[in-house]
Amino acid sequence: MPSNSHLMAVPYPSVMDLRLLRAFVAVARCGNFGAAAVELATSQPALTKQIQQLERRVASTLFDRGRHGARLTPAGELLLPDALDVLQRVEAFERRAAQVALGVEGALTIGFGMSGIELAPRAVALFRSRYPRVEVTLDDMSSAVQYERLLAGSLQVGLVRLPVPPGLKHLRLQQDRLALAVPVGEVVSRSLATWLDGRPLVRLAPERGPGLTAQITALYAELGCRPLVLQEAADLQTVLALVAAGVGPAVVPATAVSTASEAVRFIQFHNDAATWWTGAAWNPAIPSPLVSHFLTAASQVAF
Repeated sequence: MPSNSHLMAVPYPSVMDLRLLRAFVAVARCGNFGAAAVELATSQPALTKQIQQLERRVASTLFDRGRHGARLTPAGELLLPDALDVLQRVEAFERRAAQVALGVEGALTIGFGMSGIELAPRAVALFRSRYPRVEVTLDDMSSAVQYERLLAGSLQVGLVRLPVPPGLKHLRLQQDRLALAVPVGEVVSRSLATWLDGRPLVRLAPERGPGLTAQITALYAELGCRPLVLQEAADLQTVLALVAAGVGPAVVPATAVSTASEAVRFIQFHNDAATWWTGAAWNPAIPSPLVSHFLTAASQVAF
C-alpha cells in the first residue's frame, strides 16, 4: 500500500471546492490526466494542481501515477463514491432550483373570503392542472386578515374585496353584487326596500365577514330600510342552509349561488351600493413566479 506520510494532515474544510471533486471524478473515469483535462476543457498542469490540492485537503494520495496512466489508490477507491454522490446531489439541487425559479415547483399559500368563495376553487383547479408539483394551501379568511398576512409575508396571494391597502398590488378579476336569498316559493310581492324593512333576516356573523357586513349596511342605508337580525351563522354555507330550511331570508353575495342548494332562489339588487370588485392581491416586496402563474390562472377563470 502506498504511504501517505509525505502528505500533511490538515483540518477538513467546511466547504469543499466542487471543481476539485469534478477533477477527481474525471481523472478516475478517464484513467489519465490528459484525457481528463480535455474533458474538463483545462490544461493538464492545471488539472494536476487541482488533484494535488484535493489530496492535501483530504490528507490522502488519490492516484498512483505512472506509464499506465492514473489508477485509484485504496483511498481513492473509498472516496470516489462519496465524490460522485456529492456531485449528483449538487446537480439535483441545481435542477430543482431552476424549477423553483421558473415557478414549476414550490409552495403557494392562497387566501380567500366571501368574495372569493366561488372564484377560488376554479382558479386553484386550473393552477394545479398546470403546475402539479406546486404544493397549494388554500385558507378561508376575511379580506382584512388577508391584507395583514400579505403585508407580513405569511400569505402569498389573496382573493379579496377591493380596494387593497397601501403596500399591496392587486389585479381586478370580477364584479360581485348583493342578492336576496329566499326559499324557493317565497313570494316577494313588493319593492325589495319595503319587503326588507323590519323583516327578520339570517346573516353572517359580522366578525366573519366585516367587508360583507359593511357592504350590506351601505345597501340598507341606500334603500332606506332597517331589517332585523333573526339568527347569525359562522359561515356562508350555514346561512344558505338556514335559508333553504325556511328559517329566514338573507342578503348574500350573488356568487354564492354556486354553493347554494336548489331550494334557494336569488334576487339581485341593482343599487350602486350593492356592487363591488373582487381581485387578487399580493405583496410586491416579495416577488414570486408562483404568484404570477396563479394570477394568470385566476384571470382566465374570472368572468
